[in-house]
Amino acid sequence: MSEYVLKTTQLSKKYKKQYALNKVNLAIKKGSIYGFIGQNGAGKSTLIKMVTGLAFPTEGSIELFGASGNENLVLARKRIGTIIEGPALYPQMTATENLEAHRLLKGIPGKECVEKLLILVGLEHTGKKRAKNFSLGMKQRLGIAIALLGDPEFLILDEPINGLDPMGVVEIRELLKRLNHEYGITILISSHILSELHLLATHYGIIHKGEIIEQLSAKELNEKCQQYLHIKVDHPEKAATILEGTLKTNDFEVMPDGTIKLFQYLDAPGKVSTILVKEGLVIEQFMPMGEELESYFMNRIGGIQHG
Repeated sequence: MSEYVLKTTQLSKKYKKQYALNKVNLAIKKGSIYGFIGQNGAGKSTLIKMVTGLAFPTEGSIELFGASGNENLVLARKRIGTIIEGPALYPQMTATENLEAHRLLKGIPGKECVEKLLILVGLEHTGKKRAKNFSLGMKQRLGIAIALLGDPEFLILDEPINGLDPMGVVEIRELLKRLNHEYGITILISSHILSELHLLATHYGIIHKGEIIEQLSAKELNEKCQQYLHIKVDHPEKAATILEGTLKTNDFEVMPDGTIKLFQYLDAPGKVSTILVKEGLVIEQFMPMGEELESYFMNRIGGIQHG
């Protein structure tokens, strides 16, 4: 059994002379929450449409749950739940009626799943209220319930938090965490709202102008964006001894050029500088450094644009 629910190899989509996707190699491990990051028009929706069978590649291949080839992909897609460009709801129907209609369309036996899904997404008390009168967050949760019909192993959501108010964003975030942690569902979330994905994703893929420019884990991203005190003194070895002995910390790195990255005392830089000076060191540079996640994303894109 493959450890990946989705792999693409040199996947490309060309419209006339323009590539919407260009040789994309993407890999999503089973059990992960994959944040697919890119600006509007970067190619996120194009890739999702090809994975779900709504569009066909110009070049390259798709592998789902270890299966490839058109016939095998048709079967594998039955193990996927999706929301693409907003949930497909019947506005005049209630939440229950919407789920029942989609259950019948998908040929899923038994009505028991409808009530279970309503409870799971927190819509069990909506009664006769029609979907057209739901808040945007409620509509998104109903859309996720519809996507969960048939117990999919892989959930693909295209911009699920776009336009939601803060409460709606929190509700969707907590629901997706629960689906991943308690039900073991692998999730692909396409979004350009990096600050929210940071609270959710275990892995990231950054796409720009149809090309994947980086894939990394949440740990790797956090390390790259980690905040620290940048310290340059005349005697870095002595400074390291002072950090360990006087300030009782090992949470620092002495870089090859002699500068020090101190990951503690971000809230008390004055204490650090005072002790270093008191011990006779000359401070040449002393400043907080590190990137916010949004800055990292924009710098990666800016490097592509201006490099």
